[in-house]
Amino acid sequence: MMKMDEKIFKLDKSFVSVASLDDESDEKSYWLSKTPEERLMALEYLRQVAYNYEPDTERLQRVFAIIEF
Repeated sequence: MMKMDEKIFKLDKSFVSVASLDDESDEKSYWLSKTPEERLMALEYLRQVAYNYEPDTERLQRVFAIIEF
C-alpha cells in the first residue's frame, strides 16, 4: 500500500471563502479536472485521516477459530 505523504495535501489557510448553501459549487468540475490517480490518492488520504490508519504500521489481525470435528 502506498504511504500518503501529508506534504502532498496542504491546506492554504490564507484563503477563506464564505458562501451560501444554495450557491452552485465548482467542486465537481474541480475533481473532474483531476486524473483518476490523483482522485484515488485524495480518497486514500481522507480514509487514512478518518480512520487514523497508517499503512506502514497496521497489520491484519489474526483470527483463530477452533473447529470441532
